[in-house]
Amino acid sequence: MFHDLKLADLPEANCGVLRKSSNTRPTIWVIEKDGIRAVVKDFSRNRFLFRHIAGRFLIWREAKAYGRLAGIKGVPAFYGVIEGLALAVAEIPGRSLENLEKEVLLPFHFFDAMENLVNAIHQRGVAHCDLKRAPNTLLGADGMPYIVDWAASISKSEFCLPPLPMVFRRFILDDELAIIKLALRHCPDWVSPPKRARYHYRSRGERMIRVIRDRLRELLQKAV
Repeated sequence: MFHDLKLADLPEANCGVLRKSSNTRPTIWVIEKDGIRAVVKDFSRNRFLFRHIAGRFLIWREAKAYGRLAGIKGVPAFYGVIEGLALAVAEIPGRSLENLEKEVLLPFHFFDAMENLVNAIHQRGVAHCDLKRAPNTLLGADGMPYIVDWAASISKSEFCLPPLPMVFRRFILDDELAIIKLALRHCPDWVSPPKRARYHYRSRGERMIRVIRDRLRELLQKAV
């Protein structure tokens, strides 16, 4: 349904702009076509060099992530790339978890479902790398978790040369720790003593890996 969509069609199909573009951040549109709503990440309005170098690269990488994760419930359906500078995914009815704990606390089963979702993602060889940011997880209208914004994600195949597998494993662990951090805000009883101990544990080796990881994350986040 979106395979023939052009960048020039976006303003006409526009149902709202979730975020305007900046020097290094794309426009985020909500569009509707043939009764189907989608969220579009669009670099076409960024500066020329950035959109054609960084923008195309980031769209290509994120599209690859969606391809690896296709069919996993909890990851938005991927509708395709638009002229190399934008991509469209299914809109998820629901709300961001940002500051949600001030209004409502998520139940035990939500975290069971989120843990299963993240495990399924890791089994596909992908780490999200930015789950600590609450806006990247949604509480769906069905009460289930949905994970969005895969621009900073990495795949196991990209981190295969030593010592990068250790860094990849750290990103996997960070995804898992992000669930615990969220659960401590909403449902502390879900966090078992071993999980709580793992959340607070820091070895010397891990501290070194965290330094490398944080530098990589800074580079990825500046780009998206």
